[in-house]
Amino acid sequence: MKRPGLLTAFLCFLLLHAMGQEYDLLVKNGHLIDPKNQIDRMMDIAIAGGKIARVDRDIDPETAKKTIDAQGLIVTPGLIDIHGHHFFGTVPHRYLSNSFTALPPDGFTFRAGVTTVADAGGAGWRNFRLFKEQVIDRSATRVLAFINIVGDGMSGVVPNEQYQGDMDPKMTAMVARQFPEIIGVKIAHFRGHEWEPYHKAAAAGKMANIPVMVDLGGADPALPLDKLFLEILRPGDILTHMYGRNYSGHGPKEAVLDEDGYVREHWIKAQNNGLIFDLGHGGGSFYYDVAVPSTEQGFWPNTISTDLHTGSMNAGMKDMLNVISKMINLGMSLQQSIAASTWKPAQVIQREELGHLSEGAVADLAIFSMHEGNYGFLDSAGEAHAGSRKLETELTLRAGRIVWDLNGLGSKAWNE
Repeated sequence: MKRPGLLTAFLCFLLLHAMGQEYDLLVKNGHLIDPKNQIDRMMDIAIAGGKIARVDRDIDPETAKKTIDAQGLIVTPGLIDIHGHHFFGTVPHRYLSNSFTALPPDGFTFRAGVTTVADAGGAGWRNFRLFKEQVIDRSATRVLAFINIVGDGMSGVVPNEQYQGDMDPKMTAMVARQFPEIIGVKIAHFRGHEWEPYHKAAAAGKMANIPVMVDLGGADPALPLDKLFLEILRPGDILTHMYGRNYSGHGPKEAVLDEDGYVREHWIKAQNNGLIFDLGHGGGSFYYDVAVPSTEQGFWPNTISTDLHTGSMNAGMKDMLNVISKMINLGMSLQQSIAASTWKPAQVIQREELGHLSEGAVADLAIFSMHEGNYGFLDSAGEAHAGSRKLETELTLRAGRIVWDLNGLGSKAWNE
């Protein structure tokens, strides 16, 4: 009987080794922050078939085909940005609906640790299918959407978003029920003293059993918002742009702070009753002279989002991680800011399969470094606030696949 050759023996060794490898990928030695599962400590995460296979204190690297050493780094679920504008296209004069101003998600998500976005009202019931075929179905990022109560979507602040004749609760709800990617209803920028548009948005949300996101317009004089907060909207509905000033490009509007600089009582009451206050930074909706006194009085966002578009990304907002870093430097803990960017938004949009790293969940995961030094952060007025800590994305996984790797953390050296 012939002895097996060296090549045969080597192949047998490789086969036996591979048979012992249960996992496709192992992230070791990272500080895991998983708010849903109340994990805030060093943990290893094993991934197989695009899912979280195991979370434990010490998983043997020999059980994985590939190991990423996250020593000294922060590991979190993939971030969820519930207010962005991604209905990009090439049609002129369309504002944020099939337009130059909106952004293709994959170019601006993974580098910030974001794996899920919600387009905030770019499409209405008339053009949602185009948005789905043009963006949602073509993106590696998970793209969800708030459908606009205006049938033509955000195709122009004036006159389209003011036209109540195109605000159809029944059609909006019917399309929302047709497409699982639709997770809410959006009303934005309405100018005037009528409450009827908000009633229509609320009716659509109720019929489709999804939350409503409100992006306030303006009225002169400004509308008091106690009626909107406490009578029209429901617990679980969302007010975005919570740290905006009392005047915007849409006219005067009620801000969170009253004339004496105190957080208004009905804002506090509404949040206590379950209304969701979303940061929604944007190009003109986050100001330090509002955010600093508000947070000093304990009025923090339930969810952190960007309002990403070509204007905001090139101004004070920049990206999701920059916004989170701002909040950390205002006194929000790292754990609270990660919760407001992962598990809490997943709950708000009723997608509780997301925003956590439980065994069996999709392996959307981000790895961050925390830098300490002297940093400056800009608000929507271009005014600066100093900070000492800043997050940076080292690596992002989407369904177990590396989609962003800043410093080769998930790669081997070229000469190995």
